[in-house]
Amino acid sequence: MGIFDAFKNLGGKKPSEDAVEFPEEGEPKEKLTVRIESVNGLGDVERIAAYVRQGNVVLIKLRELQKKDVGLFQTSLQKMKRLSSQFNWDIVALPEGYVIITPNFVRIERPEA
Repeated sequence: MGIFDAFKNLGGKKPSEDAVEFPEEGEPKEKLTVRIESVNGLGDVERIAAYVRQGNVVLIKLRELQKKDVGLFQTSLQKMKRLSSQFNWDIVALPEGYVIITPNFVRIERPEA
């Protein structure tokens, strides 16, 4: 091995053996929309159900309704649970009075306890 052989590969760019190339992902076929809604009565539950039927993920604010009318809050939440089980939607309650409802093709991953 001559002295010039050591400098031979310095000019050309040789891919590193540790480099990993990932294929480029194109645009998703369908875009997922997340809507933020608040519930003030039972009519709002039907409106939210229509959004989920269209394929939207809905983040629902229930804190104001819970403070205003506990009975209406419980009835609205039960109606959302019933609709979720009927249409195989995923529903989860979050702290601070929020609920997330997703259509049947979206799943909420819950931590294993």
